[in-house]
Amino acid sequence: MKKLILPILLLSSFIISAQTQKVFRVNILNPGAEIELPTSEKATFSAGLGIGYGGGYPDLTFNDSGFIYIISPFLDLQHKWFYNFEKRSGKNKTTENNSANFFSLRLISRGPSIAENVGRTSDFDFAIGPTWGIQRKFNKNLHLLFDVGPQYYFDTEGNGNIWPIMVQINIGFDL
Repeated sequence: MKKLILPILLLSSFIISAQTQKVFRVNILNPGAEIELPTSEKATFSAGLGIGYGGGYPDLTFNDSGFIYIISPFLDLQHKWFYNFEKRSGKNKTTENNSANFFSLRLISRGPSIAENVGRTSDFDFAIGPTWGIQRKFNKNLHLLFDVGPQYYFDTEGNGNIWPIMVQINIGFDL
């Protein structure tokens, strides 16, 4: 029996470190709050609300020229499937607060603009698509997320198209 205790403890600590965790976040770059909930040992669902900066989509905005910006409330929903918990654990890197690489399906919606320098075809637009990304926890609670992928965007008027590369970068604090 004593011979089994160490292997069981090692195995259980590995399994626990490879499981996803529930995390509350406050994001800074696109100010908002986010919750990330486990859906399986290697997947999570996150929901974020906030006020963020975004550019315009070609078929949904119009402007003569220059730098385009839209500041508006947003809802960001993302289901992430993590794939390198074991590799990170094997290298003694943290997997805490779901620090790993992932593939995801992301849906983001923007509401009426608070500030903008473009005209919009609708007060609400949406984008959905697959992404590849990383998220990491640094120090006590600093969080970094980066993901990229194509998306299909559309509005409530029936306008839409494909945008080849969507990029998200966010820095925040895990609570």
